[in-house]
Amino acid sequence: MPPPSEHVAIRVHHLPYVERLESRSIGAIDLVVIHCTELPDLATARSYGERVLHSGSGTGNSGHWYVDRDGTIVEYVAPDRIAHHVRGHNARSVGIELVNTGRYPHWLDTRHQAMDEPYPDAQIEALLALLASVRASLPALRSIAGHEDLDTGRVPASDDPAVQVPRKRDPGPLFPWARVLPACGLQRLP
Repeated sequence: MPPPSEHVAIRVHHLPYVERLESRSIGAIDLVVIHCTELPDLATARSYGERVLHSGSGTGNSGHWYVDRDGTIVEYVAPDRIAHHVRGHNARSVGIELVNTGRYPHWLDTRHQAMDEPYPDAQIEALLALLASVRASLPALRSIAGHEDLDTGRVPASDDPAVQVPRKRDPGPLFPWARVLPACGLQRLP
């Protein structure tokens, strides 16, 4: 099957360690996970993605595709590689990261839990085009979820360890599920 980049304008800019990520069959992918970067821009997301966090494999945490606010799409990891983007679901999923500040830079501070940056139309249109392309190239893809749906853990707040805050909140309350779900043809995981 053709790679998604043949269906939509996707700039391929793989992470330096992409060849060290475990390979897998495209047929094993049945889930796409929507994230937001919780960072100010695509350049910062790139620097975070390049960080080696897993010393055994020499790899880091990253989604497969990044969608910038203006609709630019960049592939950091090919879908036939297992990226580290969501605990417990990496082997069966691909991750799409939307550039959005989220709770940046105080992710776990109790006073900064609001996620109030809206997702621009250009970004959502690009996401929908990417989802259509990914669906066409991944035959087993049936489900979609937000990162917050799958990683529901709570951790001590950075400003008050006695208070627990969500580890992950993305893509957050302003993500337009009502627009995306009917258009993408995927079933949201409960």
